[in-house]
Amino acid sequence: MIHKYKLNGYNIVLDTNSGGVHIVDDITYDLLDNVEPPFEEKCPEKVMEKLSRFYPSEEIISCYDEIKALYNDRILFSEDDYEKFAKYSVASPIKAMCLHIAHDCNLRCEYCFASTGDFGKGRKLMSFETGKKAIDFLLEKSGDRENLELDFFGGEPLLNFEVVKQIVEYARSKEKDYGKRFRFTITTNGVLLDDDKIDFINKEMSNVVLSIDGRKEVNDKVRKRVDGTGCYDSILPKFKRLVSKRGEKEYYVRGTFTKYNLDFSEDVFSLYNEGFDQISVEPVVCPPEVPYSLTEKELSQIFKEYEKLSERILDNENRGKKFNFFHFMLDLDQGPCAIKRLRGCGCGNEYVAITPDGDIYPCHQFVGLEEFKMGNFDEGTFNLDLKAEFAAAHVYTKPECRQCWAKFYCSGGCNANNYIYAGDIHNAHKFSCQLEKKRLECAIMLKAARLDKE
Repeated sequence: MIHKYKLNGYNIVLDTNSGGVHIVDDITYDLLDNVEPPFEEKCPEKVMEKLSRFYPSEEIISCYDEIKALYNDRILFSEDDYEKFAKYSVASPIKAMCLHIAHDCNLRCEYCFASTGDFGKGRKLMSFETGKKAIDFLLEKSGDRENLELDFFGGEPLLNFEVVKQIVEYARSKEKDYGKRFRFTITTNGVLLDDDKIDFINKEMSNVVLSIDGRKEVNDKVRKRVDGTGCYDSILPKFKRLVSKRGEKEYYVRGTFTKYNLDFSEDVFSLYNEGFDQISVEPVVCPPEVPYSLTEKELSQIFKEYEKLSERILDNENRGKKFNFFHFMLDLDQGPCAIKRLRGCGCGNEYVAITPDGDIYPCHQFVGLEEFKMGNFDEGTFNLDLKAEFAAAHVYTKPECRQCWAKFYCSGGCNANNYIYAGDIHNAHKFSCQLEKKRLECAIMLKAARLDKE
């Protein structure tokens, strides 16, 4: 299987199964529209006839021979060797946890998937006792995994920051005894940030996600306080201060674009111009009937904006300035292991989310969907059958993914979005698929352009 497209002056051919990317001339690009395996010894006459109106016959013959050689070398139209690994997609030790430290928030973001912080279950904070049980559960279920990930999430985690600190201290006290190492992350809207919190975060958190949507007018339209006022002027200097004191440790600013800001490349560059060099601005995923939703009608404009963004990033780099845009970061050289390529993030299997009540869910986006509740700490329950079901969900159990050129990059997409918007974790949420494919095309083009300049 191959995927070919033109972008920013490049003719790009991706060989899906080998992962090979080829930058080709016009004749090769056009010839690939007319030939496929099994290849004949000589270029078929009907192909010669069709293309000889545009190219010399000897060039067509030479190009055909080159394509055939690439096929014989298994780097073009290569066979799918990954399905044999699907049998290893089985239940694994848990290595990551999303800890819902607060089901409450001091903002009322219009697009919030978590019902403005309480996930539809009432506003509450996690107790230290529940946090300890979560750490013990992760230690117990992590098997021989040495490195464990724990993300403090909400709602807004800073509303319960003293418990955050207690949980970090407790987890650290267990590392030596269990031969484990915790890597903490926190996601915050920044409203309650102060110097003491910044110092603790920068000391203990391996990564920090700073929620802001870009330009002030964009951010404050949807990210409002309880009283309806915007938060941009308050949080921006706090985020700058945190990043300036963070050194080389990881962080990124994370925004959401909606129908209100289809020119979202302006928000990416607004964040960059404010001094941030690790940036994610992601599409809202929501029911189509809400006023800020993205629908099929907006796809063409979104595609053009992604292309515009990729070209602006290149122009910026040509002037000696660089930043990372999350959705355009792509490793074509090594990439993830075979199993990760097949099933992605590992939600419900290697990764779980814990609510303030000690309920266990496959991930933060499944929280509140009772049919996906996996267990509860106080009840001592944990549904291993549901865990096995998620472990076995991969691109070969998702019919629309099997024949998709992007399957080894998106790994079957988000299981939560698939369920919520397509009815089953094995069904593709087609709108998200289309956005992912466009981002991949832009990311691959960026890699090609950078190599072209070396």
